[in-house]
Amino acid sequence: MAKQSDTAPNAPVIVLGLGRFGTSVARSLVHLGHEVLAVDERPEIVQRYASDFTHVVAADTTDTEALRQIGAEQFDVAVVGIGTDLEASVLTVLGLLDLGVKEVWAKAISGKHAAILERVGATHVVRPESQMGKRVAHLVTGTMTDFIEFDDGFAIARTKAPVCTADRTLTDSAVRQKYGVTIVGVKSRGQDFTYAQADTFVTDGDELIVSGPTSKVEAYCALS
Repeated sequence: MAKQSDTAPNAPVIVLGLGRFGTSVARSLVHLGHEVLAVDERPEIVQRYASDFTHVVAADTTDTEALRQIGAEQFDVAVVGIGTDLEASVLTVLGLLDLGVKEVWAKAISGKHAAILERVGATHVVRPESQMGKRVAHLVTGTMTDFIEFDDGFAIARTKAPVCTADRTLTDSAVRQKYGVTIVGVKSRGQDFTYAQADTFVTDGDELIVSGPTSKVEAYCALS
């Protein structure tokens, strides 16, 4: 389970492994104003991204001494984007932890991989393929237009207002009492989302932002 980050808003970050995941994270961090040291053992990959990030270096990330030479210990936050090579992933995480990096985010490609990373001490383990797969599955059902599930069994979804909620206020429909979910926002056709309040009137065709336990959010959205 991911823990809340204590990282400064614009803290520099080291990203190790420039596959699709690592590259995407590194680019997003740069966009958010972070300095990024991007690392990959393949010289051709380092050359490809030489102008994309603050610094790009080639190094064997499984070698703790190599990590020390590139200054990995100077970073409070690291992202390990190595997925297919389980041994390299684990050794990289261990090396970063040995150097005193406070927060290590690591990509896992399976439940077993995630369990190993958690066992060796990774502070955050991310399973992007699994998480995206769940999200797409929910969207394919047609009852949601967006869906995000968190590690603690909590979810947020965007859905059309079910008949049981339409044409009445949120107090009158008693969504929380009946279905165990909370309506966070309401969007009428042609307007922006507004924060939902007890007296918010929901009309047929409105979109809702719904939050709550995953199973209850799924059940409520299925009413749409």
